[in-house]
Amino acid sequence: MDDARFGFRPGGTILVTGAGSGIGRATALRAAQQGLRVSAWDIAPDGLAETVRLITEGGGLARPWVGDVTDPAVVADGLDDAIAALGPIGLLHNNAGPPSSASLSFERALELCVGSVRRMTAAWAERGPGEGAAMVVTTSVAGNLVGTDSDWYSAAKAGLMGYVRHLAAHRAAEFRSNGVAPGMTDTPRLAGFAASPMGERVLGRIPLRRMASPDDIAFATLFLLSPLAGYVNGVFLPVDGGWTVTQ
Repeated sequence: MDDARFGFRPGGTILVTGAGSGIGRATALRAAQQGLRVSAWDIAPDGLAETVRLITEGGGLARPWVGDVTDPAVVADGLDDAIAALGPIGLLHNNAGPPSSASLSFERALELCVGSVRRMTAAWAERGPGEGAAMVVTTSVAGNLVGTDSDWYSAAKAGLMGYVRHLAAHRAAEFRSNGVAPGMTDTPRLAGFAASPMGERVLGRIPLRRMASPDDIAFATLFLLSPLAGYVNGVFLPVDGGWTVTQ
C-alpha cells in the first residue's frame, strides 16, 4: 500500500490531532507520503517529536504543535502557527481523545470528546480551509453499533457522529464531513490485549481473525479526506474486520 495514491493536491496541508502515536501517527505518516504537509498535534511532546522525526526522515514536511485541544487558546494559537508555517489547512483529522479506560465523569467526558472536536472544527473552518476541504472524525463502532462498559465512551462516540451528520447537512458548502469508526485496533492503548483471554475471545469473533493495524484506519481516513471521496459526505465508515457483523 506504500504506493497507493489518493489524488491529493501537491503541497496541500493536513492537520492531525493525536498524532503522537497510534492511528494519528499512522495518518500523519501516510499523509506525508502522499505529498501533504502535516500539522501534527499532540499533548505528549515525546511521541509527537518521534512522529515529526519519522516524517522528516522520509522526506516529508511536518510542523509540531504541543497542546491540549480542549483549550480554546491552544487551538487558536496552534492553527495560526500552522497556517503561517504551512499555508492554508484544507484537511482536518479530528483524532485526539481520551481512551475508554480513562476515569472521567460523564459530563466532563462529553465536553472533552465532543466539545473539543466542535471547537477545533469551528476554529479551522473560520480560517477558510478552501476548495475541496474535508474533515474526518475518529469515532468508533462503540456507541454507534455496540455498547461498551463505559457509558461516557459510548455516548461520546455516538455524539461525534451526530455532530458529523449536522456538519454534513449544514456546512457542506464549506467542507465535507465524515466519520471513520475503528474496531479493535493494535495501538499502544491496547498493548497486550490480543494475548489476553478476553482478547482471544474477541479476536475469535472477528471474521478477518486479527486486530486492525493503525495503517488500516489511516488509509480509510485518507480516502475519506481525498478527492476520490469527493461525493462522500456524512458517512459512518466502520473499519472493524467485520466484527460488528457477527454481534
